[in-house]
Amino acid sequence: MTKKVVLAYSGGLDTSVICRWLQETYQAEVVTFTADIGQGEEVEPARTKAQAMGVNEIYIEDLREEFVRDFVYPMFRANTLYEGEYLLGTSIARPLIAKRLVEIARQTGADAISHGATGKGNDQVRFELGAYALEPDIQVIAPWREWNLTSREALMDFCEQHQIPVDYQRGQKSPYSMDANLLHISYEGDNLEDPWQAADEEMWRWTVAPEQAPDQAQIIEIEFRAGDAVAIDGEPLGAAALLTRLNEIGGSHGIGRSDLVENRFVGMKSRGCYETPGGTILLKAHRAVESITLDREVAHLKDELMPRYASMIYNGYWWSPERKVLQALIDESQKTVNGRAKLKLYKGSVSVVGRQSDGDSLYDAHVVTFEDDGGAYHQRDAEGFIRLNALRLRLGAKQGRKLLE
Repeated sequence: MTKKVVLAYSGGLDTSVICRWLQETYQAEVVTFTADIGQGEEVEPARTKAQAMGVNEIYIEDLREEFVRDFVYPMFRANTLYEGEYLLGTSIARPLIAKRLVEIARQTGADAISHGATGKGNDQVRFELGAYALEPDIQVIAPWREWNLTSREALMDFCEQHQIPVDYQRGQKSPYSMDANLLHISYEGDNLEDPWQAADEEMWRWTVAPEQAPDQAQIIEIEFRAGDAVAIDGEPLGAAALLTRLNEIGGSHGIGRSDLVENRFVGMKSRGCYETPGGTILLKAHRAVESITLDREVAHLKDELMPRYASMIYNGYWWSPERKVLQALIDESQKTVNGRAKLKLYKGSVSVVGRQSDGDSLYDAHVVTFEDDGGAYHQRDAEGFIRLNALRLRLGAKQGRKLLE
């Protein structure tokens, strides 16, 4: 029998209904957990709302630094993109929330956790795979898979019947389902469900339209240490502060908008729009520094493994043994990724205009020069190199000729 449940709680309509539903359906004590991961909204009001629901144990935590330092940065060391486009802003937040849900359950003696993810989406998988990986015997309650409240109107009826104070008014429907954190903001639903229909300009919140961005380009420098960004224009910044700054800079230049149709883990295709200004800049800068500090085969190996790594995160396997093993390989590759990238930001675009590393660069101007290299590279050596690499091609061509005779 479930006695105590830790609920991932925002204080909004859905989780307020879930809180009361858990109390009544399971006759359980509810502990609420509200995380600030940079969604841009005050989280403290959730305390008052939880108290009004009769909740005695309330956890409200600022996890912005941990989110960027321990989740976003490790992911960016791999230059991670899901299906070539998605920077995984929602996906990478879920393992942190799952971790804290499990930790709070241990601290409070709860035997279950609960979330507000629906049965159609990826988040239910991410929350629950993470929870089971960290606490194998934890019970997970997913109300959207159990109850018969299938619409906003049904949720409002439930609130009226149970005297639940919410900020939602009948007839006022937010057109989009949105999720925000320090890495991105996402938009789904409404007119976006038609993949042919363009997103409304009014939808975007973090970025100006590229056409309305400044006519003057901005040059910035980002410094990396062991693959992680540590400074902008020479100013050292913590992980959360640095990403916040890049979001502001990138947003002002219309950088980081994407509109894509992705393949959900549960099997369906979904159209979503994303704003990831800071992440878009960070990815470009990181690859620029890697281009002069990584061995060729190491860089190519990382690129080959990246899609697999991206799928692990997208599908909810952050806490899996295979992701941890792959992370160790990635982190080992980043020991020499120290240096600076110089970027030009202009009307929605990010261009690398310079890269530099004081002690770890593999770029040797004396070898690559078109001028006299003083014997650093013997061009005649290329003849044997080419002949050896062509040997199998020549043998294959001769065999093919015989078959045609």
